Amino acid sequence: MSTIKVLDKEFKLYIKQEEIEAVIKDIAHQINEEYKDKNPLFLVMLNGAFMFASQLFKELTIDCETSFVKYSTYSGTQSTCEVKELIGLNSSLKGRNVVIIEDIIDSGFTMNCLLQKLDAMGVESAKIATMLFKPDAFKFNYKIDYIGLNIGNEFIVGYGLDYNEHGRNYASIYKVVE
Repeated sequence: MSTIKVLDKEFKLYIKQEEIEAVIKDIAHQINEEYKDKNPLFLVMLNGAFMFASQLFKELTIDCETSFVKYSTYSGTQSTCEVKELIGLNSSLKGRNVVIIEDIIDSGFTMNCLLQKLDAMGVESAKIATMLFKPDAFKFNYKIDYIGLNIGNEFIVGYGLDYNEHGRNYASIYKVVE
């Protein structure tokens, strides 16, 4: 499909599924090399990162564990710049190697909040793997360790990304038509 309609907005094809899955395979290769024999804990950011995580885990060959967290900063197409923890961390992570799996990092507020929490919990290391990164919107200076693709400031849906909880199910990524 070259265009889709999600709620009241029209979107056009931006990144094809094959390109997304190729960059995810590259990220998995890097993680497999770096975390061999380290048993990392992967923290998947819900809801958006579930498709990225699913594809990534198919490519991982290392021993690892998985958990999920849910934070919210968006309302419609805009970030509220307020982080709300909807599902949090309940177990001790002291001394653990953690890899955070995120669908997209734009302003970086949500990730900054989680990184502070992990630091306070005494993790050994915390690294970030994101499918998409918006460098022009990024407001922090922490390191993003694994980046699939850099993109502009377009509003996008598909491959787990949503517009008011709709549009996550598309296998490719679409950007809004202004």
